[in-house]
Amino acid sequence: MDVQTSMFPSPYDLPAPKGAEDWRDLYPYYLKFQPQLREREDAKFWFCDSQHWPNPFRPFDAMTVEFAVKCLGQYNTRHLLVPPANGVDYRIHNGYCYMSPVAVSPDLIEARVPQFMERAGHYFANWDSLIENWHKKVKSNIDEMEALRFEKLPDVVPLEWIKEGRGLDNTTALIENYDRAINLLYRTWQYHFEFLNLGYAAYLDFFGFLKGELPTIPDQAIAQMVQGVHSDLFRPDDELKKLAHLAVELGVADTVMNGTVDDALAALANSEAGKKWIAAWDAAKDPWFNFTSGNGFYSTDKYWIEHLDIPMGYLRDYIGRVQAGENIERPTEKLLAERDRITAEYADLLDPDAREAFEGKLGLARTVYPYVENHNFYIEHWSMGVFWRKMRELSQLFHEEGFWPDADGMFFLSRQEVRDALFDYGNAWGTGGEWIGPHHWPQEIERRRAILDALATEPPKPALNNPPAVITEPFTIMLWGITSEAIESWVGAGQEGNELTGMAASPGLVEGPARVLRSPDDLHLIQQGEILVTPVTAPSWAPVFGKIAATVTDIGGMMSHAAIVCREYGLPAVTGTGTGSSRIKTGQMLRVDGNTGKVTILD
Repeated sequence: MDVQTSMFPSPYDLPAPKGAEDWRDLYPYYLKFQPQLREREDAKFWFCDSQHWPNPFRPFDAMTVEFAVKCLGQYNTRHLLVPPANGVDYRIHNGYCYMSPVAVSPDLIEARVPQFMERAGHYFANWDSLIENWHKKVKSNIDEMEALRFEKLPDVVPLEWIKEGRGLDNTTALIENYDRAINLLYRTWQYHFEFLNLGYAAYLDFFGFLKGELPTIPDQAIAQMVQGVHSDLFRPDDELKKLAHLAVELGVADTVMNGTVDDALAALANSEAGKKWIAAWDAAKDPWFNFTSGNGFYSTDKYWIEHLDIPMGYLRDYIGRVQAGENIERPTEKLLAERDRITAEYADLLDPDAREAFEGKLGLARTVYPYVENHNFYIEHWSMGVFWRKMRELSQLFHEEGFWPDADGMFFLSRQEVRDALFDYGNAWGTGGEWIGPHHWPQEIERRRAILDALATEPPKPALNNPPAVITEPFTIMLWGITSEAIESWVGAGQEGNELTGMAASPGLVEGPARVLRSPDDLHLIQQGEILVTPVTAPSWAPVFGKIAATVTDIGGMMSHAAIVCREYGLPAVTGTGTGSSRIKTGQMLRVDGNTGKVTILD
């Protein structure tokens, strides 16, 4: 690869879409490329993480990338000292997130090995007890967030506060609860990465060992050796399937299928069988409906528990398929049989010493691998769902007090600006004066909303600046699918041709019509047998995986959620195509080869 030729634009030369020229006003200084640092920043390769952040950031929502990526880095760099990998540098440009892995100097790698072995080794040796403790910490964090209240300021401080000599006013709790919400979210993201990087590290160690022993082994065969695991991330979908079967068994399927959610539940309450089904529905809601149709990173995400029509829609589809005699379960037994077959075949190729090391590394990988998906439910879905709900309550309070005309106005402020607005709210209340916010924020929010709308009119560039001659950083390859081959395909993506190349993420070969989706709000459009083409999938799209024939994404590696979920549902997948969702049109016939990473447009 010729690194002397500019392959991707510099962020300093990449203009904003028309109408979004002032986008830099929306984000803090440390998230933006700085002109005085151009020489340094242009020397780095930056790729767009549209896998996690596919849309431009509202100012408040940018906090998610700050907390997530900072905490990812700290576990590599400061907690575990992962030998070949520090953290990931990140910037927002034209509203989208760009990342650049921070390399470990080669002369420092060896010294980090014993420190990593001691630190990671403790976790690996005590995995079950530490995971149990992790669940307690995360659930306690969720409970603390749930308990937060944001109440309007009263006309006067309560008389009993005066008589008990409290010495504080109502603004104290309001500001403290906001600060507490932000700090709890920060804790949430530290917990998120406590085990995740270890899960990747164990898998990468197993992966690297097999590549050393068996250089021709396909990446996919290694991934299949750890598939077929139980994951709490699949529980929401599994609960819907159980509810579908129960509705048919109890003879209440027709009632569940009719009217709105409230209509159906009201009708079900009129019979004993219906009441039994409602009890199962209620039991599934807590906690499994704390699940978003997005990915948890945006204030606009819709959570099942607040939009019950979403799970009910999936449930009704399952009921229809059960009534038609279809098997709606994941093919777990088939996946486990394939896993064991592949494992045995490759194990037989190893000499006795290597076989012993193989079995040890495989055992560890299978022990820690479930966390790679499990954490997603507890953090991105459950924890983030509670956080966004609490922030919507606060935004609604401001809205009712006249600070902004729409209930979602607060998310166009940064987290620091929200604190300023809270002080403004309490300040005028304390002095008996007038709030400034209602005169300042409406027009400013309108301006920012227009900028974000303009940013969304252009997709992000897949990368910035020149890539290195060879991509070697393991997390970048495994999670994001950023390889030298992928980058070359991005550069050639605009050329004539009917073939796209990505990562062979989940095995199988199928043909079918494309369904291009850019929003979870459009999932209802998917028809049986279509091939889902999208910038990135979310784990919560699992209920449609029983209908689709395959998945094609723009970004993602072997350990991306799209790849893992497709393998667990037995669906072919090609990830990391770069521009598949832009080049392919709904209705075009495709051939998706999940064995080779090739997608062919047949029309």
